[in-house]
Amino acid sequence: MVKLAKYAKPFIMPLIVAIALLFVQAMTDLALPDYMSNIVNKGIQQNGIENAVPSAITQSKMNKLTLFMSENDKKEVIDNYTLINKDSSDYEKYVKDYPQLEKESVYVLKDISKSEIDKLNPTIGKAFLTVSGVDKMKSEAKNGKINFNGQEIPSNTDLFALLGKLSEEQRTKVSEQANKKFEELGDSMIVQAAIAPIKDEYKALGVNTDKLQSSYIKRTGVTMLGISLIGAVCTILVGFLGAKIAAGLSRNLRRDVFTKVESFSNTEFDKFSTASLITRTTNDITQIQMVINMSVRMVFYAPIMGVGGILRALQKSHSMSWIIAVAVIALLGLILIVFSIALPKFKAIQKLIDRLNLVTRENLSGMMVIRAFSTQKFEEQRFDKANKDLTGTNLFVNRVMVSMMPIMMLIMNGITLLIVWVGAHQVAQSSMQVGDMMAFMQYAMQIIFSFLMLSMMFILIPRASVAADRVAEVLAVQPVIVDKKDSKHFEKEIQGTIEFKNVSFRYPGAEEDVIKDLNFKALPGQTTAIIGSTGAGKTTLINLVPRFYDVTDGQILIDGIDIREVPQKELRDKIGYVPQKGSLFSGTIESNLKYADENSSEENIRRAAEIAQAIEFISERPEGFETAISQGGTNVSGGQKQRLSIARALVKRPEIYIFDDSFSALDFKTDAALRRALKKNTGSSTVLLVAQRISTIMNAEQIIVLDEGKIVGVGTHKELIKNCATYQEIASSQLSKEELA
Repeated sequence: MVKLAKYAKPFIMPLIVAIALLFVQAMTDLALPDYMSNIVNKGIQQNGIENAVPSAITQSKMNKLTLFMSENDKKEVIDNYTLINKDSSDYEKYVKDYPQLEKESVYVLKDISKSEIDKLNPTIGKAFLTVSGVDKMKSEAKNGKINFNGQEIPSNTDLFALLGKLSEEQRTKVSEQANKKFEELGDSMIVQAAIAPIKDEYKALGVNTDKLQSSYIKRTGVTMLGISLIGAVCTILVGFLGAKIAAGLSRNLRRDVFTKVESFSNTEFDKFSTASLITRTTNDITQIQMVINMSVRMVFYAPIMGVGGILRALQKSHSMSWIIAVAVIALLGLILIVFSIALPKFKAIQKLIDRLNLVTRENLSGMMVIRAFSTQKFEEQRFDKANKDLTGTNLFVNRVMVSMMPIMMLIMNGITLLIVWVGAHQVAQSSMQVGDMMAFMQYAMQIIFSFLMLSMMFILIPRASVAADRVAEVLAVQPVIVDKKDSKHFEKEIQGTIEFKNVSFRYPGAEEDVIKDLNFKALPGQTTAIIGSTGAGKTTLINLVPRFYDVTDGQILIDGIDIREVPQKELRDKIGYVPQKGSLFSGTIESNLKYADENSSEENIRRAAEIAQAIEFISERPEGFETAISQGGTNVSGGQKQRLSIARALVKRPEIYIFDDSFSALDFKTDAALRRALKKNTGSSTVLLVAQRISTIMNAEQIIVLDEGKIVGVGTHKELIKNCATYQEIASSQLSKEELA
């Protein structure tokens, strides 16, 4: 994947935006358990009372509370409240909220910060609990006596008045004895324990505590809904950006792979099979696209969720952090095992897809041969083997991947059970709140799911990595045939003289030359024919002219310029090439002929079809030149395909024509008529003609006879019949003595 990193550069900004949105999404997801915890702890258990600092306290209650505070705490508490009575200017403002104001003065909380409230929480909470404990002592008095401060006193004694008469030192001692009971409780548990007496205080003030609870739950619920909507919007936007980045990057990859393959010479094509190139351009890049799309949404999101979940969980309970460690270790172990098993198989899968594509392509292109030799069963078995090999490997990988989910669920449910077990004991010991335990459980699930997402990526990334390496392998190929930086250029109009000077050629990796020390000239206005036995090197020689291969030794000159010093496009613009196997493209007859020149006129197209002897069968079709051509030209005969290929070259009107055994599928009559028309209409052009039939080349001005890559004869038909044994053998095998004479 690193080899293709440069393709991510155009998408850096969308990627940054996506990461920012993922961060927002993760924060919203991490915030929800905390709000759920608040609903349980504060909304349900605390009746909507958020803290131990009441919004208002009656003066009589405040007097009792301050008895159990140090002078500094008492001053700090009093400073944060305002005493309101009937003479106060704000009386009317507060009497509606606190009807008790009509009977006595009330301390109303000032507008203070949350940090100040958090600071006052334990002080006021402990004081409320102590006052509540004193009241409870009176209600639980036995035999009319109360055990107070080590002494028995009558139960009807005003304990708070008694405490008020004690010295500060004595009151401090009483307060310290009471505070010892709260040492094991955390601040949150002190707040929760103090809620009952605070609720009673609110009732004494005339506050509707039921409304207080419902308002808190509704307010928190609406906040959670808003956070969820923000998270949903972020999720949608990230999905859109991820798809856009993945699709755009894959589009650029396909474009560059296709462009690179178009620049390949036959040397590079020999390194890759057609089936493999198709797989790399389609299946491999699709794998990369899928992983990039998922990576944008998961690879960045999962770590944020995992780290954030761990931090939030630790905030809720440090004592249960070992449970998170157990879960993470179990998940990492599972991922490493699956990763080590699956990775080698992913590499095998891509090669098996190549194999399946190869077998399928060979079967489809060779269907007529398969039927002719009745080898359908053999081909079915060959396809079945390739298919079963791929299916078996895929099934193995899928079984490994499928096993992850139940194991993950087992770990997740086991962790849930462990949290409930440990958390329930801590709740029973008043060291943890129920809502915090539930939030811890949700954070643990988020951590596990983040690892689950990463594990899915760890499974997909190796396969995509293999695919990326295969694509990068194509992109890394440096074509053997390249244009020189200081290229030469032809004149605007060239004569078209082709000269082979000491030309030799050897295929890459071959031990000996296929073409050996060729020297000849092909002149404008003449037909230079090349003939020889099968494997003599005729097609190889022809392929050197348009630079499908470059010569190993020697030079090929056109008008005295070495073709290697001319840009390939400029060279091929001067050549009309008709290959040995005619290739047509899906479209119409007209679109195929215009392939040579998209701006060609109808008159020129018709003229080319007439010269190629194709106008007759074109005219017979109802649609004429608009007749549809199927992929590969399978809906026309071999002879028609050859004539259309010749017409396509003629539309170009080049200075050089190359016909690579392009008349082999034509009958003798059509062959003769086509050659006459070519001679008449290509009089000033250089024609290179490869043929197997003597009748096709008899009238050529120059015939070159090849044998095992060497020239064994050059001349006209009459000259070669007299003095070239190889030509005589070929001619006598095709024509009678009378025809030769």
